[in-house]
Amino acid sequence: MHSVTDSAVLITGSNRGIGQALVDEALRRGARRVYAGTRVPLAHSDARVTALPLDVTDARQIEEAAGQVESLDILVNNAGIALYDDLSDRAAIERSLAVNLYGPYGVTRAFLPLLIRSGGAIVNNLSLNSLAPLPIIPAYSISKAAAFSLTQSLRALLAGQGVSVHAVLTGPTDTDMSRGLEIPKPSAESVARAIFDGMEKGEEDIFPDPMSAAMADGWRGGVVKEFERQYAGMASSS
Repeated sequence: MHSVTDSAVLITGSNRGIGQALVDEALRRGARRVYAGTRVPLAHSDARVTALPLDVTDARQIEEAAGQVESLDILVNNAGIALYDDLSDRAAIERSLAVNLYGPYGVTRAFLPLLIRSGGAIVNNLSLNSLAPLPIIPAYSISKAAAFSLTQSLRALLAGQGVSVHAVLTGPTDTDMSRGLEIPKPSAESVARAIFDGMEKGEEDIFPDPMSAAMADGWRGGVVKEFERQYAGMASSS
């Protein structure tokens, strides 16, 4: 289990929404250093925040960002996009995969040596759409399902190296990304609190809002999760 207190934390997509709330929550919990990865310039009043230019689709920026971080305990892959589409445009799928799948993959690989050194944690902010697609944003759903599989694969492969990997299965939240959904939505601040609560409790799969939390017990005790554990056991025994 990991604590945010006195940790160095990197959060991608931290200029708004859940990412911004995660930065503030990490500071509230006593993080030693918060690296705020953004595509646009970011200024923060707290001296513990270091802004990192970080477009997760730009391999050069990822490499340069990794060179600016001396130690890291917690990586939160939060950056993402959601495009409304109907699967008629391949470009929408490719763009979604570039940000939501290959983005966290590239960032994780770049910072993995630091996380192995610290015995740290990777937290991938995914979506309930990882489990079932929302038809109005199918490209997003496809990319998040792929990112969930990436998360599960990393979890099994890195367990022997002391790095924990957490999937955040977030429901619709009151941010710009889900503004068009006219349904009850929790605040980004409450979701950020629940994400760090789940990580600190050692939950592999974190359900940080009322909609997702309703599925938590069924998921954790279900046959699909047990199947994942069986497959992960093959990696640990090989």
